[in-house]
Parts: sequence; structure tokens; C-alpha cells
Amino acid sequence: MSNSSSSISISNVQLQHITHLTNYNSQIQTHTHTNPLAFNPFFRTFPGFFLTSSDIVLRHNVLDLSGTFPSPNPPLAYHRAGPRNQILFDPATVRAAIVTCGGLCPGMNTVIRELVVGLWELYGVREIFGIKAGYRGFYSYDPVRLNPKMVDDWHKRGGTVLETSRGGFDLKKIVDAIQNHGFNQLYIIGGDGTMRGAVEIFEELKQRKLYISVVGIPKTVDNDVGIIDRSFGFQTAVEMAQQAINAAHVEAESAVNGIGLVKLMGRSTGHIALHATLSSRDVDCCLIPEIDFYLEGKGGLFEFLEDRLKEMGHAVLVVAEGAGQDIIPRTESQKTEKDESGNPVFLDVGGWLKSELKNWWSRDHPNELFTIKYIDPTYMIRAVPPNATDNSYCTLLAHSAIHGVMAGYTGFVCGPINGNYAYIPVDEIAKAKNKVDTRDHKWSWVRSVSNQPDFIRS
Repeated sequence: MSNSSSSISISNVQLQHITHLTNYNSQIQTHTHTNPLAFNPFFRTFPGFFLTSSDIVLRHNVLDLSGTFPSPNPPLAYHRAGPRNQILFDPATVRAAIVTCGGLCPGMNTVIRELVVGLWELYGVREIFGIKAGYRGFYSYDPVRLNPKMVDDWHKRGGTVLETSRGGFDLKKIVDAIQNHGFNQLYIIGGDGTMRGAVEIFEELKQRKLYISVVGIPKTVDNDVGIIDRSFGFQTAVEMAQQAINAAHVEAESAVNGIGLVKLMGRSTGHIALHATLSSRDVDCCLIPEIDFYLEGKGGLFEFLEDRLKEMGHAVLVVAEGAGQDIIPRTESQKTEKDESGNPVFLDVGGWLKSELKNWWSRDHPNELFTIKYIDPTYMIRAVPPNATDNSYCTLLAHSAIHGVMAGYTGFVCGPINGNYAYIPVDEIAKAKNKVDTRDHKWSWVRSVSNQPDFIRS
């Protein structure tokens, strides 16, 4: 949105600042270069093709004019992502590094491929390198030179060809390695922990006044990154989760008093479980981290499942991996256990629920048949190639990142906000969360299609 086409001017919004390399390094040559896209025979650079600083994206596009629910005033806005007419980097001097961190997610290889092909074909960059095994790869392994031919079919593969890992974040070693290798563009693909690391790298590069641009590309299959509309790989995950739910439903309805129990990804948020429940319509109860639940007593899970089995003869139960962690018994060592990224280690809520359901039925109905089929498709979902929608999304993310970096921006993340791609300060993304809003219409929709209890004790 620009000033010429809207009554909202830049002065009337709170535009979130993103850093330009020239903001903190006065020695950088401010001479800019004409964007090579202006001469690319495959692009028609019509008026408005190149964006300016007055092109913005509003954070909120739904407002309550009655004032019942106060809206941000002034409204928050971000710079719109896309190509600029003038770029700061001379493509001939660019040495770009791409790294993937954290767990697997459908689309990681597509992002890598589109970064390589985009840098090469759109801007003429020839020095592009992959960093193996996450952050530790900067100082533990030699960079891998990448080109379009090498990455040609990577978008058809699951996982990440560059390999990934958790942990290994040593700020001094990483930044020293970046300097020693002569990298001046960093493309960091990862989740919230990775983005927190990107913030530290960005701040250290600023402290050293280095001519190096950093961009984060948020990756989380759980869709728990805030501000942006969704994370890449999420739609593929929901699609795959439906297959697991369908199998659980077939198993459950083929047995006497059959229960299909499916555990889906979602450590802190239940977006995959929620959307898979809405999509499948076979789920009788959806348990997510944002809702506390209990097993025994009136309004509890056991009472609900007993009624459902009497009525339908079977039931399907979906649970996100982060649900119920506060009611699963833990040993003293388990209470403080952390993984390589410093996150609390979650207990297996699926295995625990299966055991509790068996104990409940054998206690209350010792002479009746009962079957539980437990399905955990976690690693199947994480490891598959992206679907068509996520593949397209990954391309747009990669190109948005390239355009911003080539223009000289740094310390930002790219992603869609209300359907428009924007540049967001990386420290905002590192802190923002995307919880399921249980007061939203979407959660009401889940309750309406499943008729599950609200788990509020009377």
C-alpha cells in the first residue's frame, strides 16, 4: 500500500523499522546499483514493479470501529517485501551463505533451492554456499558450494540436503567463521530458537560494524511463529495428519468399543491438531496445549468417551504433543531435563493416554471388549516433501528474502501478513508467539463439530 492509493499516510501508522547496513556503518559506500531485474528479459518492470519505503503492509486489517475491542492506534505497519529499484550489493562481490537449523519441516529443501536459483538467475550471484549441520557447521565443516544444477531437484525431497542439528550455537566462533569465509549475506532458516540465535548474530555483526546482511526465514511445522500468517510446511503437515486420522478412524470403527488415538506435532501450540480436526470431521475430541483437560469425574475425558462409545461404538481422539504435560507424572530428573536447544523435554502424552485409557476401561468395564489403536505419524509428517501450496510459498519467501538483502536491509525476517509479504525485525519474530486463540471462532468451530467437553469443572 502506498501513499498515492490510500488515505493512510506513513505519518499515520507506526512503521516498524528495519535496519539498513548504512545505518550503523558509515564507511560503507552508499553508492547503489541499478537492480539487474530492470534489464532482465523475463521481467516486465511496469510502474510500481519496484517497491519504495512508502509501500507498507498493515499488521491488522480487521478493526472494531465501535471501540468495544480497542484497535492499535496508530496501526502497526511493516515494509512491504519485494524488489527495489536500487540495490546496495554489487552481485559480483556477494558471497552468500545458507544454513538450516532445528527439526525437519516440509519445504526446507525448496527454500534452499529457491535461494540458490533466485540469487543466481535474478541477481547474477555466483558465490553461494551451504553450511552443513546447523549453526555448528559454520565452525566445524567446510562450506559447500551451491549452484542451480546441484539443487535442481531438491524441492522434490523431504528434509534438508544441507543437514541440520540443534544446539551448537557459539556466537564468537560463528561470527569469526563468517568473517574468515568472507560471507556478506546470511540466509538463516529455522524456528524460534534459531531466530533468537539470528538476533545475536545480527547484534554482533553490528557491534563489529561488518558489511554483512542477515535475514531469517522462519521454519516451524507447528506454525507457532507469531506475526506472520503461517509457517511453510504447515499445510503439508495438516494434509499428512489427515491421513493418520483417517487410518485411526478406520481402525476404531472396525473394532468393538474401538478408540483411534493420534498424537500430532505441537509442543506449545495446537494448530496442526486443530486444522486436521476441522479438515477430517472424523475426530471426536481434540486436545491441545492451550486447553487444560482432565480425565476423571463429571465433564472429564473418560465420561465423554464412554458416552460416545455407547452412542457410536467408536471414537477418534487427537492430541497435540504438548497437551497435558502438567498432569503426566514426572520423576525429579524429568522435571528439569532439557534438549540440545534448551527446551524442556516433553513426555509422551500419546503413550500415557493410551495407558490411562486401558486402565480406565479395565477398571470400569472389566468384562467388555475394548481396543485402542495408537498412531504417532510425527516423523512421517516432518520428513515428506512439501505439497504444491507450500512449494509455491517457499519460493515467494526465498525471493522476498533475496530482494531485501540485496537492497541492503539486515536483521529482518520475511513472511506474509494478511496475505502480503513483509519485512519484520528479527527480534520481533524471535519473541512473538502464535498460540491458538480459544476464544476465536475457529476453536468454537472445533467444539461444534466434535461436541467435546470444555473441561471446565463445575
